Amino acid sequence: MIKTVLLAFVLFCVSPLSFSQQQDVDPKYDGIEITVNINQASAQELADLLKGIGLKKAQAIIDYRQHNGDFTSADALTAIKGIGPSIVEKNRNRIEL
Repeated sequence: MIKTVLLAFVLFCVSPLSFSQQQDVDPKYDGIEITVNINQASAQELADLLKGIGLKKAQAIIDYRQHNGDFTSADALTAIKGIGPSIVEKNRNRIEL
C-alpha cells in the first residue's frame, strides 16, 4: 500500500516535467533551422512555419503588407490584430525580412 502511494506521488510530481518539455513544432522540422521571409511568404507558409500563427493571422499578415508595404522589422507584426510581442518573440529566430 505504501509503495503504491509513493509511486503515485512520484508519478504525479514527474509528469508535469515531461509535458513542459514538449514543443509545438512539427517533428518533421526537427534539426532544421526554420526561417520564413514575412515579406514574401504565402499565407500557408506563414501558418506552417511560424509558432502561434494560423491561417487567419497569416492572411492578416498578407493583407497588411499589401496595404502598407513590406515589413521593416519583426516587431512591425504587432500592428496586426491578434499578434502581440510574445508571438513575435517566439518567432524572432525564424523571421526574415
